[in-house]
Amino acid sequence: MTKSRPGLRPFRIDIPQSQLDDLKSRLANTRWPQELPGVGWSRGVPVGYLREVADYWRTGYDWRAQEAALNRYPQHLTTIDGQNLHFLHVPSPEPDATPLLLLHGWPGAVADFLDVLGPLSDPRSHGGDPADAFHLVVPSLPGFGFSTPLAGPGMNADRVAGILVALMARLGYDRYGVHGYDWGAWIGPRVGWQDPERVVGVHLTAMVTLPAGADGEMDGLSEADQRRWQRMQNFNDGYLQCNAKRPQTVGYALTDSPVGQLAWIVEKFKELTDPEEGLPEESIDRDRILTDVSIYWLTGTAASAAQIYYEEFSASSPEIGSRRCTVPTGVLVSGHDVTIRPWAERDHHVVHWTELGKGGHFLAMEAPELLVDDVRTFFRKLR
Repeated sequence: MTKSRPGLRPFRIDIPQSQLDDLKSRLANTRWPQELPGVGWSRGVPVGYLREVADYWRTGYDWRAQEAALNRYPQHLTTIDGQNLHFLHVPSPEPDATPLLLLHGWPGAVADFLDVLGPLSDPRSHGGDPADAFHLVVPSLPGFGFSTPLAGPGMNADRVAGILVALMARLGYDRYGVHGYDWGAWIGPRVGWQDPERVVGVHLTAMVTLPAGADGEMDGLSEADQRRWQRMQNFNDGYLQCNAKRPQTVGYALTDSPVGQLAWIVEKFKELTDPEEGLPEESIDRDRILTDVSIYWLTGTAASAAQIYYEEFSASSPEIGSRRCTVPTGVLVSGHDVTIRPWAERDHHVVHWTELGKGGHFLAMEAPELLVDDVRTFFRKLR
């Protein structure tokens, strides 16, 4: 069992009631800004909408129920390369299951995967083939959630990947797969680069592909890829600029005001769920969205979770296309994603490609059954 391995400490989420009381008090005493009439969502989250969600967070949302849902799964803390790391470990009842890392993004957390943990780890109990079972390892990325404090500067995607490689070795897994979305899709291939002998495959959603500046790389793009490139260029990246250039400054307001943290995150759920013109809770249960927000708030990790943007885009400036992941890679493209196939194939050994034509950025919450099906299909090819 995991708990008997050296260097692992059993962990259980248990937020002090005083923190929950403080949250409710702050929500009740929010100072609300004025708003221009008739602008809707065009300049940010509307006051009326946010007031209603904040009131529900204060009076209707049950953190203890969400905490209990997470605590149903074994959790541990460990320290690797000076970094505290929190993770869920969900062994499958199937002894021959494939170990699988599940990597979240921003603004996400381990709670994003709650709807897929059962089907992936125990397909026999969910109408699936037991041969498709996985032993699941679900870490909070360094600086996120309960993986705090951040060990220091330099915690970029390569260093995070090295920590995850060491985690899987510490757990005794000599052969494993990786699934990631958003930051998880940026870090996942780096796990493959660093551990190609043990990583059997990397499955990605919400994958960002970037031009490398090579001659002719825009030539011959399909209509779908051209639309995705246009959407990428038009995307409102204000949050990225703030996180990447002044993560500490952004953190003061978000750590002091729960409504500020709520607005900062709920806007991304609005923009990145499908359909974008709908409210985010039309795609994802409001309680699940608030669980993500609550984890950032209760752990005070607004600033530390933003640091990876600084490390990747302001500090290290990685060269796109400078190395190619040779591990078999599967890509699941939702209707919202901006993944461009020729650029994905330039940087990765793509052996599996699925176009959903629907769904948004947070597939594990928006369409968990579609994600589970594609993960199973991809890794089935590699057995």
